[in-house]
Amino acid sequence: MRRLIECVPNFSEGRDPAKVEALVGAMRAVEGVYVLDREMDADHNRSVITLVGEPEAVAEAALRGVGKALELIDLRRHTGAHPRVGSTDVLPFIPIEGATLEDCVALARKVGREIWERYRIPVFFYEAAATRPDRASLENIRKGQFEGLREEVLRNPDRAPDVGEPRLHPTAGATVVGARKFLIAYNINLSTPDVEVAKKIARAVRFSSGGFRYAKAMGVELKARGLAQVSINLTDFEQTPMHRVFELVKCEADRYGCAVVGSEIVGLVPKKALEMTADFYLQLENFSAAQVLENHLAATLSGAPLESKGKLATLAQPFLEAVAEPTATPGGGSAAALAGALAASLGQMVAGLSRKKKSQAAHVEPLSAAVCELRAAAQMLAEAIDRDAAAYEAVLAASRLPKDTAEDHRRRDAAIERATRGAAEVPMQVAEAAADLYQRLGHLESISAAGMLSDLRVGRLLAAAAARGALENVAINLESIAERAYVAEMKARAAAIEARLASSTVVAAGY
Repeated sequence: MRRLIECVPNFSEGRDPAKVEALVGAMRAVEGVYVLDREMDADHNRSVITLVGEPEAVAEAALRGVGKALELIDLRRHTGAHPRVGSTDVLPFIPIEGATLEDCVALARKVGREIWERYRIPVFFYEAAATRPDRASLENIRKGQFEGLREEVLRNPDRAPDVGEPRLHPTAGATVVGARKFLIAYNINLSTPDVEVAKKIARAVRFSSGGFRYAKAMGVELKARGLAQVSINLTDFEQTPMHRVFELVKCEADRYGCAVVGSEIVGLVPKKALEMTADFYLQLENFSAAQVLENHLAATLSGAPLESKGKLATLAQPFLEAVAEPTATPGGGSAAALAGALAASLGQMVAGLSRKKKSQAAHVEPLSAAVCELRAAAQMLAEAIDRDAAAYEAVLAASRLPKDTAEDHRRRDAAIERATRGAAEVPMQVAEAAADLYQRLGHLESISAAGMLSDLRVGRLLAAAAARGALENVAINLESIAERAYVAEMKARAAAIEARLASSTVVAAGY
């Protein structure tokens, strides 16, 4: 099977075409590597180059790019709108075909060690390759940029690099190496030079301050164009699509008295992302990727005609594929949360339709209340899909902490204990919410339209499965927790949930 890895090195040079061409040339010289794209931005003073090929070839090309950047880029003289800590600032590896995220993590770790051995440039690991939970986020590593980090690593051991000595290279800084899924770099320009407006809008967009789950954003000033820009990274475009982000930015811009004057994609973008955008803005009914000429033609010529999937199957497919991947997450905990969210959504549908029927006119008020409460329950359980996965990934990150000394062991054990508690708490919250949902749906049977009882009963079965499935995840995590009082408390909560599910009495939930 062919194995393809993508690498998207970000270099701190976006104003000198000759230097960028030299970077491209150094990487293109490796046999079996293809340079798919290059982007330069003078305001950011940054270039983004996209490579693809077999893993070992891409790794060597990336290393040569780091070496060439060391020759050409001096961070002491570098200025630009984009944050940076290195001449080769970020070096992510992305699985494309025949490779997994774990393969990319191993490759990132290998390349990181080799960067230090060849060039004496220290390395930090981020995203899936992070060795510490707090370093999974790039912005945490890059805090203070080159100038600030250069000083802090000398006096703060917590900021020391993952590979190399606790000091930055004098001209090349540090390189942040990682492994991640496909990312869309998407920038939206505003009709104002006021960067503070862009920063406020970025806060509304990014997940860390309450925005979209798979969005990172910052406000930057484009001095050469007299504009402010909301610079965005979408880490899962299927869950947080471009059009939703664009609409939010447009709405927020209007609130601050300006407008969107354009947007841009930096690097490459999956065709599916554009298909989703077209589907949204054209309001296409029953749209399928099979209707795109090039998709259908490519599938036909390959001897495997593309079947026309319904819209619902298309929406479900990404999560099913993510669960099927040979990776630790998403797993049973996320699947249990999804079952609970489906149960709440079924109840919301039944309550919403029932309150429109004349036969249920006497129950409009409690049915309306049920719609609101079930919507909130569905949202909470949907968010738990990612929270469960993130909680387990935190355990994995803690387990990768150093254990060379007794103090290292102590810190690692404490980190694992904290992370494992988190991995138990999330499914416990799911189980409690699902048990409550099980009872709420039972109460709805008496006030809903008779023709929809089967939907409610399917919902109750899903809610029960969600609760019991989540409790399985609680139980397996409790086996690794040392504190007996905490374990006893969690087991008591689990027993109470089982008792509620086993009870034949349906408790009214305030409807």
